[in-house]
Amino acid sequence: MGVGLSGCADERMRRYANELIKVCNNLNPKSKFRIPKYHNMLSRVAASLYWLSRYVERSDGILRMLKINYASSQDTVQEFTWEPVVRIFAGQNEETQKLGNDSRAVMRYMVCGKNNQNSILNIITFARENARGVQEHITKDLWQCLNEYYHTIKDGRIDNALKKDDPVSVLDVLIKQVMLYYGTVEITMERGEGRSYMNIGKYLERGIQSVDILDTKFGSIDNNPDLLTDTTYWKHLLLSLGGYELYLKKYREGFEAENVLEQVALNNDFPRSVIYSVNHIQRYFDRLKNDSNIDDYRELSFYIGRLQSNIKYSSVKTIKEEGLHQFLTQIRSQLYGIGDSLNNYYFANS
Repeated sequence: MGVGLSGCADERMRRYANELIKVCNNLNPKSKFRIPKYHNMLSRVAASLYWLSRYVERSDGILRMLKINYASSQDTVQEFTWEPVVRIFAGQNEETQKLGNDSRAVMRYMVCGKNNQNSILNIITFARENARGVQEHITKDLWQCLNEYYHTIKDGRIDNALKKDDPVSVLDVLIKQVMLYYGTVEITMERGEGRSYMNIGKYLERGIQSVDILDTKFGSIDNNPDLLTDTTYWKHLLLSLGGYELYLKKYREGFEAENVLEQVALNNDFPRSVIYSVNHIQRYFDRLKNDSNIDDYRELSFYIGRLQSNIKYSSVKTIKEEGLHQFLTQIRSQLYGIGDSLNNYYFANS
């Protein structure tokens, strides 16, 4: 793990510290051990805020996907499978294969599963651990909000309710906790460096989720071409991303695969589109620019700008010509690359 420097008394000392770091790093350029440049915020703090936000955003995506897919499992006339949802958020292993299409078993595994690293229980535990270490950098209201979310998901009654009661009511309780978190962040957090790291984490996670959902849903068509004209299939995809109402306003001709792709990948006004997420990663990353990190900033800004251009100057037609899966695979790889670069340049491999 890299070593961060903080607390320099003035700009002159900060520049001296960075010159010293540069000399140390140049002693052995091939070494994997790198000392990060001095930034206004400790790399450990920045990383914790970033991951706190990514975890909460991930929990939101999982909960919404579970809710819509449970509804789909109850009213669909075609064969339903939980496999795509489980694969996106939990991967494929022996334990997930045993779940089959048992809706309650899937939801208990995805919400309360202690052995599932991406269960809501574990994700919010990770988020709370990150928040605990940086309490002086978040508001008291935000800490209390996240703590309430944690104790709600830890309550054994959640698991029991998923076994016996209406699962949608349980998911709604947890979704409201996420919405309360977002409102508290918006209202109480200082518009400073910490919030920028939180928003970068939020939109990076959201962009990756949207890419994964598109790739999985459109990939399923290869095995079942009838889905291409199944309006219910596309309706549920849009509902899971919160894009159903916007779609109805924008596209009057009904549900078509190309229009769904355009909205989720290329629509600048849809908060869960891929381009919207990348635009906001760039927006909040620009706020981290300062004289002490100009080299790191330029390099990472180039990566983000390149990704932004790739999406901005794409159309449904060019995406189809390139191949949707190949396009999404490239976007996903670049999003993960941005995360890796943040870790290397700003978080000291925290």
